[in-house]
Amino acid sequence: MQVILIKDVDNLGGAHELVEVRPGYARNFLIPQKYAIEASGSNMKVLEERRKQKQKREDKLLAEIAEVKKVLTASPVKLGAKIGTSGKIFGSVTSIQLARAIREQKGYEIDRRRINILDEVKEVGVYKAQIDFGKENTVDMEFEVVGE
Repeated sequence: MQVILIKDVDNLGGAHELVEVRPGYARNFLIPQKYAIEASGSNMKVLEERRKQKQKREDKLLAEIAEVKKVLTASPVKLGAKIGTSGKIFGSVTSIQLARAIREQKGYEIDRRRINILDEVKEVGVYKAQIDFGKENTVDMEFEVVGE
């Protein structure tokens, strides 16, 4: 029996997928628990429409991510830090400070949990960070630590 999944089901499939299951499993578990609906003609049309809408949203999101990547890699973000006489900074630079600098200098709000600083920042210089936008979309950006 073919059913259209409404929610993600472990070991079966994700939401809005057409899957083949045994009739008893569909009638006794998936349909009563609102995990799936029967794959009738009208439900198949609704499924295709949802897939088209999902694809449009993903394309729009990928275009926005490409624009953000271009802006972030155009020039390095400058971060100010207090430094000692030897050129080392007091403390270290964190993803919170980098997210704040991106917001102020580039105009994009990026969650600090998505920022991964690749090297430990202990002195003035140019460093790299990686920003994960999800679904295998990452960008490597440079930031420069300067003395205040």
